[in-house]
Amino acid sequence: MSTCSTASRELDEPLAGTAATARTWLLLEQPGPWGAKALTSSHLDPALGRALEAAAKGTGVRIALIRRTGRHADRPAGAARRVYAAHTVPGRVWLHSATTTDPRDLLGLDFAALGRGAHDTFDTALGGQPHDGDPLALVCTNGKRDRCCALLGRPLAAELAASGVDGVWEVTHLGGHRFSPTVLVLPYGYAYGRAEAHAVKEVLHGVQEGRIVVEGCRGSSAWERPGQAAELAVRTAAGVEVAEALSIVRIDGAAPRWEVAVAHTDGRRWWVEVVQGAASPPRPESCGSVLGSPARMDVTAVREVTVTALAS
Repeated sequence: MSTCSTASRELDEPLAGTAATARTWLLLEQPGPWGAKALTSSHLDPALGRALEAAAKGTGVRIALIRRTGRHADRPAGAARRVYAAHTVPGRVWLHSATTTDPRDLLGLDFAALGRGAHDTFDTALGGQPHDGDPLALVCTNGKRDRCCALLGRPLAAELAASGVDGVWEVTHLGGHRFSPTVLVLPYGYAYGRAEAHAVKEVLHGVQEGRIVVEGCRGSSAWERPGQAAELAVRTAAGVEVAEALSIVRIDGAAPRWEVAVAHTDGRRWWVEVVQGAASPPRPESCGSVLGSPARMDVTAVREVTVTALAS
């Protein structure tokens, strides 16, 4: 039986503009099995999971569970677990880490402040510090969400870990099962699809040098989908590699057509026209789902403009 990722790959469905949206990521280590809705169907206390979902709603913070690769045995109550927070908006990017023996400590966070990019609440509530290790490579492996994530994501995570990638974690959900294996790289928050180990290593090497690899990229989680597609189009057209060089400063219009203003830190500006289309022929958006025509973000024009033209 064909999987959703096989169909998407065979139909050459574009990746750009398909990343999950989150200005800030909050990651909690939770070993053991995960269910389809991991915050409330793992071995994390479901009442805590519901409280965290409610606290994060509408704040720009996206919560996910992470675990190391390999056997997923539970840990004893009170065991230390890793927590990460990362803000992905260019110019204010940061990644902090902490440990906790009680995940209820996360309820002490000011989620609205965290979504705005303030790491003080993370540092105060959890004793967080700037992360001084390698970039994080989060590989979606949650087979309860979609079997492609398990069939393709788990081998990728295991290969990366076995080859010495220190920052690799399995993660519960990144969206876009049909692009499996999917990977989110922090601190910059760019997502990748149909990932292979050698490509992920190149992406991580780029992050260590402060640059973004565009090949296989789904977009930056800091932006909504039209902005993701526009930013990647400018990176490609203008050869921009520097990680925090580009920002989305304006989006005009509504589905199915937008004009997106992209700004470079060196003063250059672009208008990018993005049109929402329907992927055809119909394909499953997830394994076991009915055939559908998922929205795609097509860039139809990229034009560099003066600052005066942008402001008009």
